[in-house]
Amino acid sequence: MREIFVAFGRALKSLGRRDIFFHLVWPGVLATALWIGIGIMSWGPLTTGLMSWIEGWAWVGGWLQASEMVAAVVLVLIKVSVVLVFVPLIYVTAALLVATIALPLMLERVGRRDYADLEQRRGGSNMGSAWNAVLASLQFLGGLLLSLPFWLIPGVGLVAPVLLTGWLNQRAFGYDALMLHADKQEMERMREEQRMPMMVLGGGSAMLAYVPFLNLVAPAFAGLAFVHYLLEALRRDRGTRGVSILDAEPAPPSLPRNSA
Repeated sequence: MREIFVAFGRALKSLGRRDIFFHLVWPGVLATALWIGIGIMSWGPLTTGLMSWIEGWAWVGGWLQASEMVAAVVLVLIKVSVVLVFVPLIYVTAALLVATIALPLMLERVGRRDYADLEQRRGGSNMGSAWNAVLASLQFLGGLLLSLPFWLIPGVGLVAPVLLTGWLNQRAFGYDALMLHADKQEMERMREEQRMPMMVLGGGSAMLAYVPFLNLVAPAFAGLAFVHYLLEALRRDRGTRGVSILDAEPAPPSLPRNSA
């Protein structure tokens, strides 16, 4: 847990740099403006369509028609759920922009300044980053759709997106944070060994999406925290393996002496 808090602290420290702050802000602002516009245009048809769909359920439709109060409560829950759905949609859109454009640019700047001692082995690529981000986003949206029927249960609409977004963070940003400095074997090993800490880091970052104003920078801040966490882990990993290899190397055999 200490390493996770250190990563968050270093990410906060990086915010003071103008070349980092710009890339922290624009993905969230663009994604928010896009989905607010979509939400305004689709609000009426969307809530009405969802209500009609639920009324078509055999075990619910008659119950809703028999009680106006129950129907009103369900309509309120639908509207709240629709609002909550837009939060992860904004996040995944911003995360896609961060993973494919903003984070690679931030990675170069942070790497030069804070991790100049790490050799750049370039195990990933920008094309690999884009493909990884798109695939992670599609899997995230699939999980989101499968979870939607359960959002009418109070509390599920808050917990499910955080868990899914935490998974999205570790899947998308785990690749990007390592692609410049790690080789392919290191990328696979580090992402596997650090899976659970990355889920904690990703889940903590995901909760920022529900804090007003902070949600504008949450995806980029999450990516920046992953950069600091994984590059520091890579630094420790190389140091440890370097020592173990040196210690395990056998001494060269001594040459026999010539007897006079």
